[in-house]
Parts: sequence; C-alpha cells; structure tokens
Amino acid sequence: MEAVAKNVAALPREWKLYIDGEWVPSSGGTVADDLNPATGGVYARVHQASKADIGHAIEAAYRAREEWGNTLANQREAILLKAASVLESRIPEIADVLIDEAGSTFGKAMFEASFVVNLLRSAAGECRRIFGETMPADSPGLLSMSVRRPLGVVAGIAPFNFPFLLATKKVAMALAAGNTFVLKPASYTPVTGLKIAEIFEAAGLPKGVLNVIPAQGSTLGNALVADPRIRMVTFTGSTEVGKQLAAEAGKHLKKITLEMGGKSPLIILRDADLEYAVSVACFGIFLHQGQICMANSRVIVEAPIYDAFCEKFAAKVKMLQVGDPRNPHTVIGPLIDGKQCAYIDGHVRDALAKGARLMNGGSASGNFYQPTILANVTPDMVVFREESFGPVVSLIEVRDSEEALAVANDTSFGLSAALITNDLQKALDLSLRLESGMVHVNDSTCYDEPHVPFGGVKDSGFGREGGRYSMEEMTEVKWITVQMGRRQFPF
Repeated sequence: MEAVAKNVAALPREWKLYIDGEWVPSSGGTVADDLNPATGGVYARVHQASKADIGHAIEAAYRAREEWGNTLANQREAILLKAASVLESRIPEIADVLIDEAGSTFGKAMFEASFVVNLLRSAAGECRRIFGETMPADSPGLLSMSVRRPLGVVAGIAPFNFPFLLATKKVAMALAAGNTFVLKPASYTPVTGLKIAEIFEAAGLPKGVLNVIPAQGSTLGNALVADPRIRMVTFTGSTEVGKQLAAEAGKHLKKITLEMGGKSPLIILRDADLEYAVSVACFGIFLHQGQICMANSRVIVEAPIYDAFCEKFAAKVKMLQVGDPRNPHTVIGPLIDGKQCAYIDGHVRDALAKGARLMNGGSASGNFYQPTILANVTPDMVVFREESFGPVVSLIEVRDSEEALAVANDTSFGLSAALITNDLQKALDLSLRLESGMVHVNDSTCYDEPHVPFGGVKDSGFGREGGRYSMEEMTEVKWITVQMGRRQFPF
C-alpha cells in the first residue's frame, strides 16, 4: 500500500466554540484531540461544549429567532449568496480539511466542497419560494388563507462521512426558511462544522443566528431534544442513534427528521451493458471507502450475466489504488476509525463461513481496508442484513427481475436504490415497487442534488431534505381568516 504523507511542520491548531457570533472557549475547559484518520496524528485540538455552553448556544439562537424570522427574503438570500461566494474562493481550503480530518480522498473532497457552493445558491433561491395559499370558504365574505412561518430554533446533528455537505444543507435550508440554528458536528469532524461558522461569519450573518458547538453526542443530543426552545431536530447518522433521538423527541412532542442507515440495492438486469454496470457498481460502493448511507452494498444480478459481471467487476476493483488520500489517483482512503476494520472483518468472516466466495480484499492495514468483493451472498449472512459502512460489496445472483425485486426489498432499510436496464417498462415498474425513498435508473445509488427530496423509508428514516421539501419540514403552516363585513351568528 502506498505510504501516507505526514505533515509534522506545524503544531495542531486549537479551535473554540462558535456561540452568539463569538469564538469562545469551553466553559468546562475540555479540549479534545481531533485525529487524522490516515496518519493517526493529531490534526487539531477542539474545545468541547459543556452543558452550560449548550444552554448558551440555544439561548443565543432563541434571542435571534424573531429578528431573523422577520428579515426580508432578499436579505436572507443575499447572505446565502455571499456565503456561496466566500466558499467558492476557499474550496481548496475546505478540501484540505476534509482530507485531513475526514479521510476524504482528494477527488471526493473537491467534489463535496464544490457541491456546497451550488447548495448555498439553491437555498438562497428558496428564500423567495415559501408559499401559502388561499382556499374557498364556506362562509360568505370570508377570506381563508394559509401562510408558512419559521419554526424558530432548529438543531442539527451532522455525520462524519460528508460532514461539510450534509451539515451545510441543514444549516442553509433552515436559515433560508427564517430559522436560527444550533449545529452539533460529528465528533470525528468538528473542524468541518466550525468552518461552516467561519464562512457564514464572513458572509455577514447576524450574531446568534448560527451556533456551532462540538460535543460528545450523548451530552448534546438529549439536551437539544429536551430543551423547549428547540422546535425541531434534524439528524443524519446511524439508525441506532436515530431511533433513540426519535423516542426522546416523542416524549417532548418535538418535530424531528431522520436520515439514517441503508443497505442499498443495485439491480442489474440481463440486458444491461456490462462495462457500464461494472462502472456504476464500483463507484456506488467504493466512493469514500463505502462510508455512505446510499452505497450500493448489495449488487443483485440476473443469472444469465452473473458470472460475466463478477469477472469484470473483480478485474476493475483489483486496479483500485489504496493509500494516501492526498494523491489524486487514490480511490480508497482510510476509514474514519480503525475499530471499523474489525467490525467489517466480522461481516466478511461470517459470510465466508456460510459459503460466500471472496473475490478481492478481505484484509486491513491500519485504518485502510482493502476493497472487498463477496460473491454468492445469501440472506442468512450478516453482511446481507447489516450495514458494513466500509468498502465491502455483496454480489447476489437471482433468476429474474421479480426475484431481484424481492431480494432488494428484503431489508429493514429503504434509503436509495438503483437499477441498470434498457427495458423502460421494467425500469418504471420496478422503480414504483422498490421500497426506497429514492430510485435511480441507469445510475448509481449515490446521487444527490440540492433541490430534490432526499430521504428514506423504513429504518432509513423519515422526512425529506432539499429545496422546497426542506422549506416544508422547517416551517409550520398557519391558517388565517379575514371576515369582510359582518358574519351572522345563531345567538
């Protein structure tokens, strides 16, 4: 494996909390090491929010909510557009953070940073598209209408895998809707979250509207859900944590949206272009080392082309470069934590013991896990059911498209799905019947755009993020009537 470059020239930077427009130290004095997953070295030192700090952040957002909620749409739009311009000038800087802190490869880091520029501009456009409606009334002289109003304070809990994209999507859409925000970045990627604060600070966002507070998940998550000043929690992360937050939210009648795990299927039908199918499958599982909830970790192939697909797929995967994420040719970088390698090994060993065939990989070095192909995977194997969240793909042979559909739906998850075929009728039929929040025909399961309804079903969560769908989630509908003239009452 290619050696990983190490930068030992400078001491790690220390990062403070961002509360009420100020960079402040942790009131509890706790400062944690933020590790580079590729080298194991200390990338940064980050202040950790105490319960008091969390309270201060919520209070700042609560104080700012009314003024920000009444800010004109064109003023919110201008700040979001300025944030996009600020980011556009700092893309290499953000990419560096994503490489060193999140273990992103160079290509993935550049893509993520660039995507967020368009995301911010898309959010800016939504400022002018928060619509109500007028409705027919059953009483004479009555004007009946609905309006959408900001919720107030929204809290977001972001993941480590696409920490800049997914956190900024939550923040930008909430701000566009007129809400203030408290962001808890992932414990593995706190600096990325603090960079979002830097960008909005440079764009002129008023104090208190955005607060970023790195902290341990258990400390912060429960505090955010329980606090009555927080009107909504938006979470992206594991299904296990999401279920806990949903249960807690239920106790407090708190609005919550959840985007959680996946075991996404890619169906390849017998008429597929094999070379193209191989490329789709490879990208969909090995992007960011498979640490993606949308990753097509189950590739379901019709029997007539199964053997040929396996051979071509294995040949391509053997060529993937593993190593230094700063090398533009690297495809497989480090996992976020070495403990994940042992977890993946458990899936692989279980599958092999139950009859799966190892076609590539199956081993680790440090935080780097080789791209792994398991052929002849069956539903009784753990890897078929559980999310590996790593560079491991299961190849499954089926008789026909109906069995492919049954296998694809045989999961507790339902985030993303894809299928490769030139048969338009089958494509539409399967798309409608797949139990998934998103379906992509002749493309990868890993796809997103700023304005689309991103989200899943079943154990992959509920609620949608993106464009007007975020506006609907992050506002509340109010019914207003105006009686013109005098209404007649029965007494």
